[in-house]
Formats: sequence, C-alpha cells, structure tokens
Amino acid sequence: MTQVVENKETAAQDLITCTIDDIEIQVPKDTLIIRAAEKLGTYIPRFCDHPALAPVAACRMCLVEIEGMPKPQPSCAVTLSEGMKVRTQLTSEIAKGAQEGVMEFLLINHPLDCPVCDKGGECPLQNQAMSDGRPDSRFEIEKRTFDKPVELSTEILLDRERCVECARCTRFSEEIAGDKFIEFLERGTKQQIGIAEDEPFNSYFSGNTVQICPVGALTSSAYRFRSRPFDLVSAQTTCEHCAAGCNLRTDYRRETVMRRLAWEDKNVNEDWNCDKGRFAFAYLKDKRVTRARVMGQAALLPDAVEYAAQELTKHKGKVGVLTGGRLTLEDAWSYSKFTRVALKTNNVDFRNRPHSQEEAEFLAHSVAGGIITATYKEIESAPSVLLVNFEPEEESPIVFLRLRKAVANKKTKVFAITHLETKGLTKLGSKNILVRPGDETKLVRDALAQWSNNTNNLIEKLHSQISKPGSIIFVGERAAVIPGLLSALVELSTATGAKLSWIPRRAGERGAVEVGLLPNLLPGGRVTTDEESVAEIAAIWGVDVKDLPHTRGLCAEEIIDAAISGEIKALVLAGLEIKDYPQPAKLLAALEKVEFILSLSINESDLTQKADVVLPVAAVTEKAGTFVNWEGRPRPFGKAMTQNKSLSDSRIISMLADAMGHDFGPLTTSDIRQDLSALGVTARNQGKAPKYQAGLIPSLGDNQMLLSTFNQLIDDGALQAGEPHLAGTRRETVAKINAAAAEKLQIKNGETLTVTTSTGSITLPVEICQVADSVIWLPTNSAPSSVRQILNAHDGSVVMVSKGLNA
Repeated sequence: MTQVVENKETAAQDLITCTIDDIEIQVPKDTLIIRAAEKLGTYIPRFCDHPALAPVAACRMCLVEIEGMPKPQPSCAVTLSEGMKVRTQLTSEIAKGAQEGVMEFLLINHPLDCPVCDKGGECPLQNQAMSDGRPDSRFEIEKRTFDKPVELSTEILLDRERCVECARCTRFSEEIAGDKFIEFLERGTKQQIGIAEDEPFNSYFSGNTVQICPVGALTSSAYRFRSRPFDLVSAQTTCEHCAAGCNLRTDYRRETVMRRLAWEDKNVNEDWNCDKGRFAFAYLKDKRVTRARVMGQAALLPDAVEYAAQELTKHKGKVGVLTGGRLTLEDAWSYSKFTRVALKTNNVDFRNRPHSQEEAEFLAHSVAGGIITATYKEIESAPSVLLVNFEPEEESPIVFLRLRKAVANKKTKVFAITHLETKGLTKLGSKNILVRPGDETKLVRDALAQWSNNTNNLIEKLHSQISKPGSIIFVGERAAVIPGLLSALVELSTATGAKLSWIPRRAGERGAVEVGLLPNLLPGGRVTTDEESVAEIAAIWGVDVKDLPHTRGLCAEEIIDAAISGEIKALVLAGLEIKDYPQPAKLLAALEKVEFILSLSINESDLTQKADVVLPVAAVTEKAGTFVNWEGRPRPFGKAMTQNKSLSDSRIISMLADAMGHDFGPLTTSDIRQDLSALGVTARNQGKAPKYQAGLIPSLGDNQMLLSTFNQLIDDGALQAGEPHLAGTRRETVAKINAAAAEKLQIKNGETLTVTTSTGSITLPVEICQVADSVIWLPTNSAPSSVRQILNAHDGSVVMVSKGLNA
C-alpha cells in the first residue's frame, strides 16, 4: 500500500516516492524525514527540531538509518529523495542504538534535579530518557556545575548545566524575533548559552524561548518554583492585551493564574506570543473590586444595582456611556443594547483615547459590518505592505512577527510613513518616509496624483510597489488625530487596489465597532440615522421602534464637554483609566460636575474612587466570551476558572435593565451569541467614506517642536500593573530627536532635555536618531513620561523643548 502525505499548500508540487519503516509514501519534494514520519504517526525523538525554525541538527537525537548511508543521519535536516529507504528506531537497531548513545552523552553532565526543575513533569528530555535512552548509565563521574541561575533579564533565568545546546533559543531570537541578544559562547566542552554583559535579553518575545526550551535551562522569573505541571489546570483562552487575537493556554491553581503559554494557531499567532500577553496577568488578582459599593460603603449587589437603576432612570436620555476598548464582543453588545433600550440615547463611545469624527465615519465605512480586508496569511504573500502611523512591534507584536517572516522569506517589501525610525521598523528592513505629524495626509494625496510633482525616488518606488496586486495598507489608531489622513487612505486603497486594514491597540475595539459602541453606529454596520436600520435593530431586541433613539449621539469628547456644561447628568463607565483619556483634566472636571457616576470595573482605580456606585465584574479568565481581532476574525474562549462566581458585564447589565423595567433575560454568553448570529449585517452600504481635508501645520517659534507619541508595548498600562519582572524589560524611557535638532539645542546623547506645555513639563534623557525635522518623540505612558496627564498633548501638539531641567 502506498500512502500520500497530504499538504494542501504543496499539493501542486511534484511528489516523490520513498519508504519509511517499510511503508511506501509519496511526499512533496524537499520534505524532511522527520516531517514525513510525523504524517505517518511515527514520532522520532528530538530536541533541537522545531517546525517553525530552520534545521540545525544540533542535538543529534533524531538519528535514523538511511539505506546506502555509512552511518545514521539526523532526520530533522535530511530531505527525502526519490526511492530513499529510511528506518527509524521502530524498525532499526542501528537507529535505536544511535539514539540511546546520544541520550547517554546528554545525560553525562545533565543534573538529576527533576524534582525541583520547573520543566519536571513536562520535560522532553525526561520523557525521552525513559522511552529512548538506556536503562542504566555507564558514567560514574562528577558532573559539571555552574553558578545558577544566571539572570539574562528580569524575566528570564538560565541554569547552564541543564542546557543540551539545542540552539532553539538562539535560532528563535535571530530567525523569528530578530533580537540577537542570546548566543552560544565559548567553544568545545566550554560552550554554553549566554548574553553580552552589557546587553540584557530585553526582547518583547523572550518568553517564547522558555516555552520552546526542551530541558528547563531557561526559566521564567515569575513562575520559577511556584508550581508543578501536574498541579495545574489548563484552559484555552484568548489574549486580552491587544487586537492580535493570540491563542493562549492559561494554567491556574486554586483559582489563581500561575502562568500563560502560547497555544498553537497557524492562522493567527502560529507558535508564539509576546511577553506582555505571556506575563501581564497579575492584575487578575491584585487590587480587585470584590464588593459592590454605594456612596463609598460596601453593599449587597442587588441593593447596589437597584440604587444605580433608580439614578439612571432619573437621568434617562441625559446619560453618557464610556466603555473603553477592553470589552468582549458579548459584553459590548450588552452595553450597546442597554444604552439604546434602557437609557434611550446614542451617547456611547468606546474610544478612551485621542479620536475624531473623521475616524467614526471611517470605522462606519471601512470597518463596521464584518468587513475583512487583509489577513495574517495574506501578509506572507503580500508584495508590499505600507504602514501608516502604525509601529507593529509596539502596537501589534504578532503582526510584526508575521511581517518579519514575510520579509525574511523575501516575499514582502515594507514601507512606512512615520515620524521616526524605530527598532521594529529597522528589523523589518522598512523603507521609511519621515514626515511631521500632519504631513501624512499631503503625502498620501500626492500618491493619488501619481507622485507627478515629487522627485523623491523612494516615494516613486512606494507608489509602484503598493499598486501591485495583493499589497496591504495598515493604519493605526493614531491616524485619528491627523486631519484628512483616513479619508486619503480610503481613496488610495480604492485607486491602487491595495487592501486597507485598521489595527487598533486594544483587544475589544474591533468588536465594539461591530456591535455599535459608537454614537453614529448600530450593530452590524447600521447607522443610527437610518430608519430601516433602527427598525431592524428594534426587531432583534424585541422593542418598539419608537422606543429607540433615531439621531446621532455624542462621541466621548462631546460627552465630557456636555457633562461639564451640565447637559449630561450621569455617566456609566466600564474599564476606563483616567490617564488613557486624551485630556485627563477635562475628564476629572466632568466627574466632579455630573450628578451620578456608575462604574463597572475589575480593578480599583482613580475612577472607582470617584464613582457613586461601583459594581464588580468578571475578568477575562472568569467568564466565557469572544474578542474580534483586527482581521475581523472572532476569537472565542471559554471560562477558565470554573469555580469563580464573578458575574460578567453582561449579567450585571441584565440586572440593571431588569431593575429599570426592561426584560433582557439572563444575557448569558450563549444567549448573546445566538442574538449575534441572527443579527447579520446590513445589506446597504450605509457608512459613507469620510471626505476630510488636511489640516494646517502650525508655525513653530524658537525652541518649539511638534510632538510625536505612542504607547510602548511594555509601559505603565493598567493591565501590566503588579508585574515587576515584565516591567524590568521595558525599553528605556527617552526623548528622541534628530541630529539637526540636537545641534540646535547643543545637546548630546544621554543629556537631559525638558518638554513643556501650558499644563506641565517632562524631563528625559535624549536619544539622537532618525526623526522627522522639527519633531520630538516621547513615550505616551512610561513614567516619568505621562504625556496625556502632564502635557495634555497628542500627535501634532506644539511643545517647548529646552536643554536640561527647567528653572
């Protein structure tokens, strides 16, 4: 019998016929022996082999017998050829003996510390020593020892004597992440893994090396000695930290999360995740809101809900709902329904960040209604990718890894319209067009004019590349504050045929768009001012169409202004942080002005301290739900901690609605998913393309510059609180300017400068690098650089810059 090893991606390639363990098979040309054996169900032991890494044949554990070869060969590095006959350890004593010999050598110096090793119980070396090693060792010598552990970073610890030199960690760092921090040192018997003394392993992806290390040589500082694998309960979950939609495995014990690992998903995160998604989960336990409160006093949940319902009923029609971008799809749906049905208003907005009316129109036109533009898979085949106000390594790390993979395969060219060159863009080999904040719109408009008046060869090359079929334009949420930019990108996408994809930073933002947590949108891409759309939603929600609002509501900024002026009397807040709001001082002023504040929150914060009623809600591991990633792909997950009794936002909203006289039912996850599946999207393209023009770049006086800013991946975000190991690996907090600006200020690398606005000042060390003229970059939320709280500024704001400390 001849078996055909199926592979859809290579089905069109020529097949060759060969034999493994007397089974004749047909495989695509250049298939590795170890992969073909896997398809047959034969597991060949290995340590260095990983399907996502290039073959290296470092450990020699996967030796097999090949007819005609004088000695065993590594199956992870040898490809099958026509007529080749291979025997694995199952049918060959030569292969079996070779593997046993390799295992014996590996164990010469490997310590017998399985009872205290973090890998014990899930260790490939431990398992294969029993299944493919000799029962007795012939070596009775003193084992090699090292001082341990070596701190490669605040996150990663190294036990050198456990290392079998498989090179998985070094290959991952170089091939996948592009961070060449970790490498083999010395030669011969002294060879070991290490880092440069002055270069800690501060990669955004370093945690992956712990997961793929086959022997426990690399361990996590946060998890070390905290648990055993057989003590843990594992659950498949979805990462809540960004819009990538990574598949994760959450391991917990006694209702406490002990660790997170990447869970393989070839369509999204493949085998990887970022360190933020892996390590930032202390917030699930720390500073939790555990009891309902009314006017600062602990209360029973039903009593708190009843009081909140009375207050909201009193202010019906004059309530603003600000939800933030962290909600699951199901919870966002509940807020959307509650706002319209119970509160009788469209005053709802999830954008707790700089935003604009142009962005709301762009989301209605180019995102809402389940529009799927580019996908992860299409990144790999795209001839060109244009990044506009989007830094993938900082804002969506898995998009960065997929882009880097595409670039490494020499299939994709990356261009960026940006204010500065970053480490991430450098690792992508990006061709960068440096512009001032506000000039992006003009640049894109020039593209629509075929660059006829521009002699810049790089820009001409960008135009020809982005017009190739399959090209992609990625735009980040920072484009919202650049007048005309989103409008111009819609036109550029239409003119060139390039797919336009919007990538927000937070996990719940795409889902919030889909269920209408915007003042101009209803669920399914319907607009609030369309009578037929309102009637469709009324039928789905089971209410009279007359009971729903029919006009556009207020956006977040307008809600805050209306609260300060007294038009908005009450606020409903869900998962907000004051420091994330574009103008924190205005938000605080609004909180002081309104008559009633209801906060539904996981953790205690400045906002919960100001709320009249605080209601506790379940965290992501304590409920089932769905995030919608930037692709528009639903990422459902189940309840990890089955014993936890915390209620989801949806259940709390149902209780509030019931107290206000509206029967929402229990609003369980399954109930809401049924409603969402029946929702569908509008057949009419109601969202009109935005038509905004570029703004004017303000003229700059002496020592004035334009501000550029974005959040670094690891910063002072609320969901990263309580994790010192992760915080220790964040990138240095510096101000970045170009050489011309440094010369004008007479400042050198490492010296301090001060950035000032009318509301405050920030003093930081300076880094001279490639930045657009007259632009200074600051991290948005990396202490002491709290741009929104201290400077009350965003991209394009004019700031004063001076050398040293202000007097």
